[in-house]
Amino acid sequence: MHPHEIHLRVGSIQLNGAYCPLPDMHGMIVFAHGSGSSHRSPRNQMVASWLQREGFGTLLFDLLTPEEDTFYENRFNIDLLTQRLIGATRWLHHQTEAHEVPVGYFGASTGAAAAICAAAQTPGIAAVVSRGGRPDLARQALRQLDSPTLLIVGSLDEEVLQLNQMAFDSMHCEKQMAIVEGATHLFEEPGKMQEVCRLAAGWLHAHLDHVNAT
Repeated sequence: MHPHEIHLRVGSIQLNGAYCPLPDMHGMIVFAHGSGSSHRSPRNQMVASWLQREGFGTLLFDLLTPEEDTFYENRFNIDLLTQRLIGATRWLHHQTEAHEVPVGYFGASTGAAAAICAAAQTPGIAAVVSRGGRPDLARQALRQLDSPTLLIVGSLDEEVLQLNQMAFDSMHCEKQMAIVEGATHLFEEPGKMQEVCRLAAGWLHAHLDHVNAT
């Protein structure tokens, strides 16, 4: 099944997205994009396509309206991004084909902080994956988080790697940090995004399949 474009309403705001439920899916993965990215982000679309082939449904959506995104500070407004992600998760739970399947989050850049904050506030999020994320911006939510969380960072993304290590040390949930050797912040080097996809799929299978089996 191909993703179809949707208009997702969160409160009084309409957000654009791409929704791809699957028959007999292992779970639904909600993407939280990074600062300045949209649901058309080629990197997250690549991950979403990989996860669809692995049997996961996906929901990619814009955390900000085009007007909101013109204000740079909104891209780092973690409280705002978190509330949008929580709203999208509520929307998802009202979809007939998705309301009984486990949900995971995949966050990139500032979207990873929103994913951690939203998971800390939303019971039942089965897993969180961060790609080149800023989990340090989640602050107190790091200690409140119960969802098993994987932090994926490039070895050459030195500043973000240090910030991820600090965040990792603050987390009390089941956790893992995967360092992709030879990768910079956007994992643009040959084969590095494929490694991100493999790591993410493995983590999500390990934790969402377990929910389905119980």
